[in-house]
Amino acid sequence: MAAQREPNSRLRETIDATSCTYEALAKDVRRVAAENGEILQTNKSAVSHWVNGTRQPTGRTGQYLAEALSRRAGRTITQIEIGLRAPQTEATDEPDPVLAATDLGRADVERRRFLAVAAFTTAGVAMPLAYDHEATARMLRTRTGMVMAGVEDVDVVRQVTVAFSAADERLGGGHGLTTVTAYLADTAAPMLRGRFPSEALRRAAFGAVAELAYLAGWKHHDLGQEGAAQRYYQVGYQLAYEADPHGHAAWMMRALAHQALSLKQPHHCVDLVEGALARGLGHIDGQTEALLHITHARAYASVGEKPAAARALLAAEDALLRDDAPQPSYSRVSGPAAGTVASHTARTLTDLADHVGTEQQHRDALVRWDPEKYKRVHALTYADLGDSLAAQARADEAVAAWSQALALMEGMTSDRTRKAITSLRSTLAIYQRRKVPGAAELARRAREALA
Repeated sequence: MAAQREPNSRLRETIDATSCTYEALAKDVRRVAAENGEILQTNKSAVSHWVNGTRQPTGRTGQYLAEALSRRAGRTITQIEIGLRAPQTEATDEPDPVLAATDLGRADVERRRFLAVAAFTTAGVAMPLAYDHEATARMLRTRTGMVMAGVEDVDVVRQVTVAFSAADERLGGGHGLTTVTAYLADTAAPMLRGRFPSEALRRAAFGAVAELAYLAGWKHHDLGQEGAAQRYYQVGYQLAYEADPHGHAAWMMRALAHQALSLKQPHHCVDLVEGALARGLGHIDGQTEALLHITHARAYASVGEKPAAARALLAAEDALLRDDAPQPSYSRVSGPAAGTVASHTARTLTDLADHVGTEQQHRDALVRWDPEKYKRVHALTYADLGDSLAAQARADEAVAAWSQALALMEGMTSDRTRKAITSLRSTLAIYQRRKVPGAAELARRAREALA
C-alpha cells in the first residue's frame, strides 16, 4: 500500500494568506492555463487534494498554481515556496525565468551551502540549443501586473550591476555576492512582473535583469562554484532571449560555453558558439562579434581542430577592426574587447602548444587592460604569462611574472586566484632545487597566500 503523503502546509498557509477559497483558486488556475493554450478541469476538490497531500499537480499545473497565487498575493510566489518543488530542484527545471531567478537568489541568501555545492553538468551547457522560447513567452506576456515599472527602475538595476561588477574586478567574486543575489530575488526579478509603458522598456528591463543574473553567475564562477554559476547563466540566457533574441541571447550562449571551456569541458561548446554566431551575426557590433569569434576559436582548439581555430582567430581580428554600432552594456562587462581577444587568443594558442605566441598575446593583453580597474585580470594574466615563460625554460622571467601576480592577488576573495597560486607551486619546487633566484621567496609568499 502506498504511503500517505504529508499535508502541504506551505500551500495551505499561502492560500490562507490570500484569503482565497479553493473554488476561486481553481478558477484562477483554469484561467492561467487557458492563457497558455491548455484546458484544465481543475476544481475545488483538486485544490483540496493538493493541500491535503493526497495528490500533486501534474504537468504544468504547478506552474499555473504558483502564477495564480502570485496574482492574488501581488508578489512572486514560486513552486518551492508552496511546497511543490524541493529546495534542491535545479532552477532550470522552473520554466519561468522570472521565478527561476527569484528562486536562485533566495537560495543564495537562505541556502548558500546547497547552491554552492550544486553540480555543473555538461548537458547543461547545451540548454540553449533545445530551448522552447514560445512556451515561456506565452506565460510571461499573459501577466497583468499591478505595479507600473518605469525607466528609473531599470536604470537602478543597471547601476547596481555596474557598481558591483567594478567591485568584483578589484576584490573578487566573494565580495557583495549576497547583496547582488538578494537584490536580484527581492527587487530586480519581481520588477519583470510589472506593467511597462512600452515594449522597448519591457525589453530593456529583461535585458538589465539578465545582466544582473550574469554577474551573479560570474561571481560564483570566480569562487569555483560552477553549478551555481551555470544555473545563473541559464536563467540569464532565458531573460536575455526575452530582451533581445539575437545579440544578448547570443552573448549568454557564449557565457555558458566560456565557463565550460574554462573547466576543460568542451562538450557542446563548438555547437553552442556556432549557434550564438548564427543568432548574432548581422545584429551585433564588431566588438561583440569579435568576442564570439574568439570563443569559437577556443572551442575549436579545445577539441584539436587547429585549422578551424586559426580561421576563427582571424575572424575575431577582422571583427575588431570594424567601426560600427556602439558596443552594448552586456558585452562591455568583460572589459575592453581588444584585451579580451588578446587574452583568449593566448589561451587558444596554449591549447595549440604555441608558447611563444601565447607569451606575446599575454603581454599584449596586459597593455590593453587598465591595471586599477581590472586588477584581477592583470593578476591572472601575469600568472598565465609566467606559465608560458616557464614552458619556454625561462625560469627567471617566470618567477618575476608570478611575483607580480601574487602582489596583485592580495586581498581578493577569488577561487580562480587561489588555483593560479596552487598551480605554480610544483614548478617553484623544481626551481628551488635548481637555486633559481627568487624562487624560495616566492614559494614562501605562495604558502602564506594559501594559508
